[in-house]
Amino acid sequence: MTARPISRYPVPEIRDLPEDLQARVLAVQEKIGFVPNVFLALAHRPAEARAFFDYHDALMEKEGGISKADREMIVVATSAANDCLYCVVAHGAILRIRARDPLIADQVAVNHRKADITPRQRAMLDFAMTVSQAPGQIGAADFADLAAHGFSAEDAWDIGAIAAFFALSNRMANLTSMRPNEEFYAMGRQPR
Repeated sequence: MTARPISRYPVPEIRDLPEDLQARVLAVQEKIGFVPNVFLALAHRPAEARAFFDYHDALMEKEGGISKADREMIVVATSAANDCLYCVVAHGAILRIRARDPLIADQVAVNHRKADITPRQRAMLDFAMTVSQAPGQIGAADFADLAAHGFSAEDAWDIGAIAAFFALSNRMANLTSMRPNEEFYAMGRQPR
């Protein structure tokens, strides 16, 4: 198999990154065993990469509110709707691991309304999809439906912010023709 480019834009070498980005990339590599291509592709513009990863972490790594698995579920569902191969594959792997379910990511990516998820998760994804696909249609009824499923106003903010942030991420991944790492495809496929 020939190596294919991970981005249509120049990809810097890790050793050539600014020290703070280099440290961030190496920490991820140490934790998971490889460098996700998103780090290298977005490092083409270091200042934007810093802002991107800081906001990503603020949304995806926070404690409380919705679970980390549910956060990944939002990414997978909205990224599939936005035709983002990179995010569906990468975050699908993370979702499988965090949910401890080898089937969930594929189901959510294809059609969250038919996935084996709870009614609460379905309401969460319905709201996220509205934010992602029809943001001008968001109204009081959307928030009322979330509240009926036990979500707070702050949870609604988180759900919407994740969907909105990944709309940006999906578009950047498609703009750059970002390729998913092959390692992601197999992650979390075997039940624990």
